[in-house]
Formats: sequence, structure tokens, C-alpha cells
Amino acid sequence: MRTINFNAGPAALPLPALERAQRELLDFAQSGMSVMEHSHRGKQYEAVHDEALSLIRELLGVPDDYDVLFLQGGATQQFAMVPMNLLPAGKSADYVVTGAWGEKAFSEAKTVGKMLGATARLALSTGVGDGKEKSYTRAPSSSEFTSAVDPAAAYVHYTSNETIHGVEIFDVPSVGAVPLVCDMSSDFLWRKVDVSKFGLIYAGAQKNLGPSGVTVVIAKKSLVASGRSDIPKIFQYRVHAENKSLYNTPPTFGVYLARNVLSWIKDSGGLAQIEAWNREKARLLYGALDAHPDFYRCPVEKSARSVMNVVFRLPTEALEEELIAAAKAAKMVGIKGHRSVGGIRVSTYNAVSVEWVQALVNLLDEFARARR
Repeated sequence: MRTINFNAGPAALPLPALERAQRELLDFAQSGMSVMEHSHRGKQYEAVHDEALSLIRELLGVPDDYDVLFLQGGATQQFAMVPMNLLPAGKSADYVVTGAWGEKAFSEAKTVGKMLGATARLALSTGVGDGKEKSYTRAPSSSEFTSAVDPAAAYVHYTSNETIHGVEIFDVPSVGAVPLVCDMSSDFLWRKVDVSKFGLIYAGAQKNLGPSGVTVVIAKKSLVASGRSDIPKIFQYRVHAENKSLYNTPPTFGVYLARNVLSWIKDSGGLAQIEAWNREKARLLYGALDAHPDFYRCPVEKSARSVMNVVFRLPTEALEEELIAAAKAAKMVGIKGHRSVGGIRVSTYNAVSVEWVQALVNLLDEFARARR
């Protein structure tokens, strides 16, 4: 029996994707060695690389005038790469912050901006309080988001799903002609989105796409072409686009496993089926919490409750520790909240089955009833 894995990332991977890797680990494509041992410029690995890129295009319907890149450094490196490429000297970029990762992206952009003679502006924050006590429980309305943006900004950046605070922005904001940049790390590929509404999307793979070590960037070609060229080549999107993400050695095994996960998504019925499963998991889990409102408290406004990361509190920290222990005894892991906010966090990424969530729902119901 596999452990029921609710980790926030690195997160659960689909069993068929892992089993495929297991079968091919020692002998990939009848080559007599693993994919990890192949040259990244050899035909065996190149076929995997191309298939993974093609599957992203197919599943998301990525337009032809967009580049799809595999990079390294995680989404955290993108906090710096985005302004390094897209923020010209003398210009300003807008940041909308709805949680901890938005804070980090904005902080890094301010640093990069100073280096490049540019500015990162906090256009809007939904945080309440100061410092470590700041809380995020809502998403801005569409009109609030739109009115906060400077029409002359080089780009506007936001995080579609805040992993730590459990806040998700479901509707793509309207920002006029300003390029929209989105960190989709923790809700990438949970459903289909209209890529054409974005200038650039980036996502770490370790939530819904594969293992840690791979980052996906989807960017409008014209935006990539107009990016700065006075930064090191390794940080230029255009260099990676011109070299089909093979400018330097990519994380080949990570890309291979991402290919396996993408194939699993396609074979499962595509993103329409993935979305249906995810919405059912969210319905079950939030329903269980709302059934015991005096025991489980979900701080996030209902309209902004994340489908991927469900956060809640119990009456005391001692009870939270008891619940974590009870889950562990039931072979469930990963429900302890982030160290910066505490509480409970259940991450229900694509590879987490409806059956796993139902098992947790049963535990939550029994736990609450036993302590009344």
C-alpha cells in the first residue's frame, strides 16, 4: 500500500508515471542504459525532451507565438529572471501580492530593479498586519486588480495560487496592454487556462508536473525577443528559446519524469478530467471542514479557497498535533502547515486521488466527533 501523500512539494507523483520509470530505469528505449546516462544532445534523450514540450503545448493549447522552456533554479530563480529580462532601465513593474510567495517575488524584483536602474512597485497587497504576523485570506476582485495596475508598467506580476496561505485567484485578471506575468507553480496544469491572456507563465515542476529541479516557462515570443540582452546569457530567455532549452545540460531525468506525468494526464482524459477530479476533491474536503465549523476553521474567504492547498486550524495547537499523529497512524503524510503560519495544510495536487481525499475526510469527521 502506498503512503497517502499530501505534501506541498515535492509532492505526490502519479503511480503510472513512476511505474513507467521503474520499467525503463536500467534500459531506456532498448539502449542498454538509463535515460540519465544519455547525452542531452543524443537522439534518445532529444525524443523525450521534444515529447514533453509538445505535450505541454497540446494539453494547454499553447499558441504558436509562444515559447515553452525547461529551465532550472525553481520558481525562486524566476523571481529574479523575470525582472532581469523584462524590466528595462527607467521603467517600473507592478506586483500584486496575495501571499508569501508573492512577497518573495516582489522583494527579489526590488533588488534586481535597483541593480538595473528600474523599479518594482507594490501595486496591491491583500495582506493584513505586519511582518511575520501578516495574514492573507482573500483574493482581489477583478476590478480591484485592474484599477491597481499602472498602464505604463513594463509588466504586472501575480501568483495564481499561494501554497502557504491557501489563496487562489481563479479568474485571469484583465490588465489591458500590460504583459501579465504569473507564477503558477502550485496550480499549473490543474485545469486548462487561456495562455494567450499571459505574457509569461512560470511554474516549478514539483507540484503537478514532476520532480523538483525542473521549471517550466511559457512566454510570448515577442516578449522574449524584446527582453534585455545586457545580462548573462544563462539568464536570458531568448538564449534558452533559441537553443530549445538545451543551451546547457538540462535536468534530463526530471524532464523525463515530467514527460511521464504529462503522458499520464493525456491518457487520463486530459485537463478536463484532471479538473473534474480536482474540483471533486475540493468539494469533499471543504465540505468536511464546513460540516464542523466549531472545530475546523478555514480562514480563507470561500471565493478564494485554493483547490490545490487547503489550509485550516483546530481549536488548539495540541489538537492539531493530535490530528497530524492520527493521520500518520493512518499512513497519511504531509498535512502539517507551513512553519511560518502553522495549522494544517492538505495539498491535493493532480496525483492525489479522490479516494485518498475521501480517506482523509473520513478521518476528519471521526476526529471531530470523538473530541466533542
